[in-house]
Amino acid sequence: MAAALSVAAPAATPPAGAAATRATGLTLQQSVGQRVIGSLPGTTVPAELAAKIRRGELGGVILFARNISSRPQLKALTDRLQAERKRGPRALRSLPLLVMIDQEGGLVKRLPGAPQLSPVQVAARNSADLARRTGVAAAANLTGVGVNVNLAPVLDLGLPGSSVLELGRTYGSTPAQVSKLGVAFASGLRAGGVLASAKHFPGLGRGGHDEDLKLNRIDVPLSTLRASDELPFRAAARAGVPLTMVSTGVYPALDSRPAMFSPRIVQRELREVVGFDGVVVTDDLEVPAIAHLSPERKALAAVRAGDDLLLFCQTASAADRGAAALVRAVRSGAISRAAIDDGAERAISLRAALR
Repeated sequence: MAAALSVAAPAATPPAGAAATRATGLTLQQSVGQRVIGSLPGTTVPAELAAKIRRGELGGVILFARNISSRPQLKALTDRLQAERKRGPRALRSLPLLVMIDQEGGLVKRLPGAPQLSPVQVAARNSADLARRTGVAAAANLTGVGVNVNLAPVLDLGLPGSSVLELGRTYGSTPAQVSKLGVAFASGLRAGGVLASAKHFPGLGRGGHDEDLKLNRIDVPLSTLRASDELPFRAAARAGVPLTMVSTGVYPALDSRPAMFSPRIVQRELREVVGFDGVVVTDDLEVPAIAHLSPERKALAAVRAGDDLLLFCQTASAADRGAAALVRAVRSGAISRAAIDDGAERAISLRAALR
């Protein structure tokens, strides 16, 4: 297992691809910041976070139950975040901050209200129309309090013994049903003005552990992953679901590193094989499963793997350390500025889609 945790020497920085027209007009700190999703400790906006937004050095935030005491309070909080953004650099002023939440339904739901049904309850009725209406209702709940990104649907297969099945987070056990219902839920979110994220690529349906607490080792042939686990993510990519979250799981058929730190999984498997051209987001970089790695190492590994957005869900200090490490890496030549700008441009394009 030690080899599976190693991220000390990731593969070379991914090529920048198309010119990052908007990102190249930013300072290095601002370009790095577009790729960082931070968090808040409580129900108000800390002065340090507000200042970071005004400097254009943060792409968004993720919200948890600790940030919510009431709907009016939450709406005031998100309004404050967007007001600070409007005081920021001219190039970013018109781009809404990404305000994210996990609102899957069932046990994983930070905000009271829709979706009232859990994924497994939707799966029991196997209705794409119901899944879409559930997504529309969830979007109405979220937009009413200023949330514009839902880190859902879970597209992991609900296989026997899996954590996602035990927690009711799955839309079914077959790729066809998970694809149909998950994509329909995402379509409903988008119709209601909220961006969806498929998760957790390349699939945690064979993992028996809570992914936040312990790394899942998904030890099946690559042919099995491609013929089964990855199929719902292909469907999501074809449907234009704008984000995909990469898992913390280890897939020995592809790499000994956790998926979100693997260039082969992000750049080859997700981008080339699956055909996803949207925004790639990490799972939480502060979960206990990878707590032995420093924020600096995790940020560098994620960017080198090809992840666009880096989730720091617990502390401002970890996000700051990760961002500072990326700035130092560019200045030392360890990572190219073009590679930083490439991911920043995708993040900016995502924000522009919310206008």
